[in-house]
Amino acid sequence: MQAIEKQDALFASQCRYIYRYGYYPLYYNTGVIFYAEASDGFEAQLKDLAKAEHFVFMEYHAIQEGEAFARLKPVLVDCVARGIEVRIFYDEIGSIGFIDRSYIRRMREIGIQCRVFNPVVPVLKIFMNNRDHRKITVIDGKIGYTGGYNLADEYFGITSPYGHWKDTGVRLEGDAVQSLTLMFLEMWNSMEETDINFMPYLPNIPCQAIQPGFVQPYADSPLDDECMGENVYLNLIQSAKHYLYIATPYLIISDEMNRALCLAAQRGVDVRIATPGIPDKKIVYRMTRSYYAGLVRQGVRIYEYSPGFLHEKQVLCDGIAATVGTINFDYRSLYHHFENGVLLYGCPAIQNIEADFRETFLLSQEVTEKYRSGFNAMTSVIQCLFRLFSPLL
Repeated sequence: MQAIEKQDALFASQCRYIYRYGYYPLYYNTGVIFYAEASDGFEAQLKDLAKAEHFVFMEYHAIQEGEAFARLKPVLVDCVARGIEVRIFYDEIGSIGFIDRSYIRRMREIGIQCRVFNPVVPVLKIFMNNRDHRKITVIDGKIGYTGGYNLADEYFGITSPYGHWKDTGVRLEGDAVQSLTLMFLEMWNSMEETDINFMPYLPNIPCQAIQPGFVQPYADSPLDDECMGENVYLNLIQSAKHYLYIATPYLIISDEMNRALCLAAQRGVDVRIATPGIPDKKIVYRMTRSYYAGLVRQGVRIYEYSPGFLHEKQVLCDGIAATVGTINFDYRSLYHHFENGVLLYGCPAIQNIEADFRETFLLSQEVTEKYRSGFNAMTSVIQCLFRLFSPLL
């Protein structure tokens, strides 16, 4: 914190907020690799998993026993055979249609510890709306992966129900992985408290990152009074001086977020938002589009990703700061789900994130002028009706 305060007092205030209200430390001894395609991140994960020595933790909103998992499974089985502790944690609602609870038994039979988050018990449980939307892999407490993609075929282009599926992720190596480890253990023990001492999974591994920059993994919980995910986004929007780029599959935002985006554009910041060109949920897509007109009239530019479905969740601020993670710009991610992200400052990987945004804009159709002109009365009425249900989506 002392180092970032000397370098950038404004950004230091963002980091200070995350630490004071989320208890997630800021690190600088961490290497970061950004993957502009989920398939590239998955290939890197497979290689790192094959070299695991002590433990593997995997937490995902959705897991599918498809072609991608067929490649992952033998790697994990080999880990177990070598005496490595392997744990898999998934969300039941997120994985509906992909796997059922017999998946837990099958994993345990091959030596993999497996748990499901918040099993569905109709009527008897009142927290069904709170889902685990995090995506985390931790290897030996030294290497960590997170981003927008789940362990299902569509995320890696194996199946293409909505055109090209665009997703991103990051690989961390070094001190900051400790936070990802603790995030996993927190959720794992939320179902059954079996780990009393977390220290065996927080080894002091000598690592000297060859890259400069600051790294701060953070998480959000719907069970506290702090909207960490939304506030990180708001702080980035409000601190932008020159340009702010956002990629999100869904744009269903609060009045506060809407006003922050408009104010940034009004003070001269080049605010651009990329959303899907092909939707996965048509009603949510129409809801997303209902926000365009109000934003573009204040100077925000909107792009729709022409090749298919844009699932990445990332923000770039002035080319010096960025966040990549699981948090959509919608009510579910910002208020109802357990989420996680990684805040970056001054890391070389941020240049790759900017390059990814610029490539995405080139492949997208800018619809700013289309929505600036406004709509007829009937369209406005329909949009107002959609807004009534936005907190539920």
